[in-house]
Amino acid sequence: MSVPDRLARFRREPARRIFASELRESRLQFKDGNDEKSPSFVLLPTGERSNRIFLVGKMTQKDKKGDQNVFYTIRVEDTTGIFFVNAGSYQDEAMRQIRQIEPGGYVAVVGKPTVRTTPDGSVFVSVRAESVTPVDEETFRIWTLDTAEQTLGRLDRFGETEDSVKAREFYTTDSLKYRQIVYDALVRIQP
Repeated sequence: MSVPDRLARFRREPARRIFASELRESRLQFKDGNDEKSPSFVLLPTGERSNRIFLVGKMTQKDKKGDQNVFYTIRVEDTTGIFFVNAGSYQDEAMRQIRQIEPGGYVAVVGKPTVRTTPDGSVFVSVRAESVTPVDEETFRIWTLDTAEQTLGRLDRFGETEDSVKAREFYTTDSLKYRQIVYDALVRIQP
């Protein structure tokens, strides 16, 4: 096996851009394969699987938990809602970055979405951070435009791909609702 073939097997999934309101409604998480190390995906209501996401928003809160096993949770707000982002000892780089950032400014986060169901049946969707970087407001506006474009692209392909057919069956996605979310997000970033 040549080195490029070996590396091709370990290619990272592209990070999808998704608004907080859509991620909050994501419920279907599955593994692609039977191996213990098979990648885990969240199926977005607009019909695309996502192993990693890229989000940008204002960091509104930071909480540190634990003394020996430190764990950070931050809230990041876009124009549609709140992302809950966390980093623990297995995300050392992200945890170090969060430690140095104070709430109030914009951040860019790359991470893995996770859907958890509590014993009482409540569903909690969060992002396990891989990296957290301070950015400016212009980056937030560009991310909002890119996320709007990608969301509309998923809606345009809805029903044409295997994942979107699965999403239609699982979520009964209302395309008009997500188009309205995109419209509202774009209106809110107007100067």
